[in-house]
Amino acid sequence: MAMKSYPATQIRNIALCGHSHAGKTALAEAALFVTKAITRMGLTEEGNTVADFDPEEVRRGVSISASVVPVEYGGHKINLVDAPGYADFQGDLMAALQAVEMGLVVVDSVSGVEVGTEIAWQALDKMNLPRVVVINRMDRDNARWERVLEDLRSTFDARFVPLQLPLGTAGGFKGIYRLIGQTASLGAEGKPGDVPADVLAQAETMREAIVEAAAESDDDLLMKFFEGEVLTPDEIRHGLVQGAKRGKYVPVFFTSATKAIGVDALLNSLLTVCPDPTEAPSRVAESLRGGEPFEVRCDPGGPLVAQVFKTLADQFLGKLQYVRVFSGKLTPDARVQNANSGQEERISQLTHVRGKEQTPAQSVGAGDIGAVAKLQHTHTFDTLCDKDRPLKLPPVDLPQPLYPVAVSPVTKSDGAKLGQALSRLCEEDPSLHHEFEGATHQMVLSGMGDAHIAVAVHHLKDKFGVEVATEVPRVPYRETVTRSANAQYRHKKQTGGAGQFAEVHLRVEPRDSGAGFEYASEVVGGTVSGPFIASIEKGIHQVLSEGIIANCPVVDVKAVVYDGKEHPVDSKDIAFQIAGRGAFKEAFMNAGPSLLEPIYDLEITVPTEQLGDVMGDINTRRGMVQGTEQVGGRAVVKAQVPLAEIQRYSTDLRSMTAGRGFYTARFAHYARVPHNVADAVMAAAVKTVHAED
Repeated sequence: MAMKSYPATQIRNIALCGHSHAGKTALAEAALFVTKAITRMGLTEEGNTVADFDPEEVRRGVSISASVVPVEYGGHKINLVDAPGYADFQGDLMAALQAVEMGLVVVDSVSGVEVGTEIAWQALDKMNLPRVVVINRMDRDNARWERVLEDLRSTFDARFVPLQLPLGTAGGFKGIYRLIGQTASLGAEGKPGDVPADVLAQAETMREAIVEAAAESDDDLLMKFFEGEVLTPDEIRHGLVQGAKRGKYVPVFFTSATKAIGVDALLNSLLTVCPDPTEAPSRVAESLRGGEPFEVRCDPGGPLVAQVFKTLADQFLGKLQYVRVFSGKLTPDARVQNANSGQEERISQLTHVRGKEQTPAQSVGAGDIGAVAKLQHTHTFDTLCDKDRPLKLPPVDLPQPLYPVAVSPVTKSDGAKLGQALSRLCEEDPSLHHEFEGATHQMVLSGMGDAHIAVAVHHLKDKFGVEVATEVPRVPYRETVTRSANAQYRHKKQTGGAGQFAEVHLRVEPRDSGAGFEYASEVVGGTVSGPFIASIEKGIHQVLSEGIIANCPVVDVKAVVYDGKEHPVDSKDIAFQIAGRGAFKEAFMNAGPSLLEPIYDLEITVPTEQLGDVMGDINTRRGMVQGTEQVGGRAVVKAQVPLAEIQRYSTDLRSMTAGRGFYTARFAHYARVPHNVADAVMAAAVKTVHAED
């Protein structure tokens, strides 16, 4: 059944975020159930929920990709965007937050604040979005909402204000009591009922916090509050609504999603405390025809500005791309421009999505979310706009993928399809990155962690029919020299016909780091003619890519030909290539050959209490700490560490810090490898050559 169109003032866009297994997907399922969009609630454990439809999500029992679950409630449309809670899939969390006006942070009633809660909170801070908290799974044994509330207050710098009280806990959780409306909502149906006396007494003690939150959200109300005047119920309600929309405080609600208790009351509150798209701050778009940046406001009559925030790719069905329309309107058969590529696109199939279900849409207006199929030139975070008014929104700043694996095809047919499959995989998930490393001759796929890569490998096989093997990538070492040295090499070959003859006298010299290779000739008197000077260089270049001591590229070396001999009949191009190659190798070995390794700048952010462990670990990795500082209650360590020692650092850091540490890495420079490490690298290179032979 087609979904009706809603004006922007009757739309709410909300991201469900928080730690994995806190119940985000179950909450979306319950919202569908209480609004009668579905007749039976699915379970994540059984793999039959609306939001988790990817085969990998079903197999793992965890959300790995953002999905859109629109709910029609009270004459409004609430677009719930269910975002993954596991750290490896936080790229989809950032993409989901790009499309919404508020975050709904789901917290478990027993576990409280967990790693995924902190990741979601930091992401919401980065996007400057208001948020609400739902303490879920109130029916669990040992549920302690007061302890969870204290955990939230001690972890985050925010004012948390419950707007409800739970009626019972654990097996006795039966509903909620609204502190503002002073009514109870019982069971999945949200029926009215009696309120126990102890809850009413507790409500009185919490009223002061509610009044303070309302007053601090409005200057006029704050003045009245300080003057000792009593705020009216309407004033309190107004202050609470405006405060929540502006992020002045964080409303707290209670649910049991799997039993659908408290969900009806939550949806009703979300219509009030969540800003509609017209109330959200304007987005700033770049005008591609010059002039000042354009403020994009939610205006159905304004210029079209729509951004793709999620791509689903399939080898048979093609691409389906989720689009948030910020201004204007998308309609079927419209011709629009991709502001990023400059290409024209035709909107052939426009749909509303609910999980994997698609229903045709007559239009998707400003403030709403829809999906477009089979766009030819559009990628995730691209902006669609009017051809006569090209406007481009900035992309999402995704976390850096720091877990690399080398992927190799299992069969020849896999090899033929690998490049295209990786491109489509990374288009679907921009937090993945792939590139061919020329120094090691490996295709490297980088993600956020081992689970992220494991899912990507499964998708390569299931979606694109490409099976790959993975291994830790080889480090792209380099070879160079430490001093000048000479060598001469004679190539002579007589095999019963025309022979081959060339003699090359050559010197190698070290160059500054990053200077690259230089070739020069000091030959005088014509002992080696001009064409053969070029032949020598050609032979040397063959060695540069192959390496001499460890099969690694040669860098920062100058080769100088200063003498040689040639034969009037037997000297030819190939002879001088061979002689040049031989002379260069011998001179290189005489010039103190050395291995270079890539060194990376790390910036590691960890809880302060784990600073000592992290710094000690850096020392064991041959790293050098450059400095430390305190930022936002956390310790930040700056260090330089060889790449060889941090290939799996994302996993190690996560283990050391219980998932609360993160880092960025940036290439700094190449440095000489210590002798003991270099010996092991060269021995491994010899073993690899023998294995390939």
